[in-house]
Amino acid sequence: MRPGPTARKGPDRLREARHESDAARRELLNALRAAFVTPLEPEDAFTLSRGVDRIIGHALDLVGESEVMNSPPDSGVGAMADLLAQAVRQIDDAIAHLGSDSDAAMAAADGALGTERVVAQAYYQGMAGLLDVEDMRERISRRELYRRCARIGEGVVDVAERVQYAIVKQL
Repeated sequence: MRPGPTARKGPDRLREARHESDAARRELLNALRAAFVTPLEPEDAFTLSRGVDRIIGHALDLVGESEVMNSPPDSGVGAMADLLAQAVRQIDDAIAHLGSDSDAAMAAADGALGTERVVAQAYYQGMAGLLDVEDMRERISRRELYRRCARIGEGVVDVAERVQYAIVKQL
């Protein structure tokens, strides 16, 4: 027995709905693509934001540890903090240029890496100077603050190198 004309409306309507659904899906995907277009791949954006967040977190840990141990920054920690602030500004500049000016982004990332090398030198000088500190408590607390600064420097390297990697992937 053949289906009547009414029975055919269902499958025809279903096919029509399928075409409408496909068109609506394409429209949605195009809208999402337009809304979420960034100069970076999502993985790079995530990794950079996580890295910057960790740098800030470690900086807050440095301040908190200094306060808890009642150990204000000495000249070595102050010098490293100034250099780290400079490196973070260079990272900010590098990230700001991603997707628009690869040369400027790369130069800023290179600058951050160079600044971190100076932080490392200041770290070693400061640690050597701690050998002259007689008070064991002061020496230990300052060593911990120096290590916190070194950890922030490691974060700077991670973020700067991720900027460089993001640029290389764009080539």
